[in-house]
Amino acid sequence: MLTADDQAMVRGGLRLIVNTQNDMQVVGEASDGREAVELARRLRPDVVLMDIRMPHLDGLEATRQLGSDQTLAATRLLILTTFDLDAYVYEALRAGASGFLLKDAPPEQLVDAIRTVARGDALLAPSITRRLIERFLRQLVLASPGSKPLHQGTARERKVLELIAHGLSNARSRCGCT
Repeated sequence: MLTADDQAMVRGGLRLIVNTQNDMQVVGEASDGREAVELARRLRPDVVLMDIRMPHLDGLEATRQLGSDQTLAATRLLILTTFDLDAYVYEALRAGASGFLLKDAPPEQLVDAIRTVARGDALLAPSITRRLIERFLRQLVLASPGSKPLHQGTARERKVLELIAHGLSNARSRCGCT
């Protein structure tokens, strides 16, 4: 694993947490985004832990560069930041991150997150997941008591839907074949 954070103490703490695991090892440490990209291309780690706000090249742009590099298709990117902002979450996911975790997570949650993204699964911090679900639910338009009824469709539209539900193609429905 490669860690990328502009604070030496954070990198040191991450190294201690990771290297105590039997199945993990920090193979490199970067102090800025540019160095993270260079080291990832050279070392080809399974996972890159990436901070967002770093000098020279921020973590989102570094993630974008690594996420679009076909030679690093097997490398998973996990954002680890103090900034709990939806815009960062969306941009990180668009850039190719497999996960987004906040630095206030306990060490065991970090270790679990690393294992999750290393397996190829996606992960979001629980507070972010809850917020995204709440936002999604607010945007849903549900037919509820007192709301306008849904358009019932014409007789022909209902017949077409019935034929589709029975698995009929256009040709089979025209000939009356079943």
